[in-house]
Amino acid sequence: MALKRNKLKKSQFGLPGKRKYPMPDKEHAVNAKGRAKQQLKKGRLSRAAYEKIVAEANRVLKAAKTNPTKKEKKSRTR
Repeated sequence: MALKRNKLKKSQFGLPGKRKYPMPDKEHAVNAKGRAKQQLKKGRLSRAAYEKIVAEANRVLKAAKTNPTKKEKKSRTR
């Protein structure tokens, strides 16, 4: 798992400087938004960092919506 994470580009993280909140795909982006909200509520994440994570996640989700994976295409045709 660490090997896959290390191969990700900095731009694929919600907080690239810290390499936190990886978002290589739609599922990770949804998860990152949820985790960021939890950390914000607990006071462990600033509002600015939260908004940065959400913005990146939304960008990933928008890209996933316009470019569905083979698996998603297959499930839509059933």
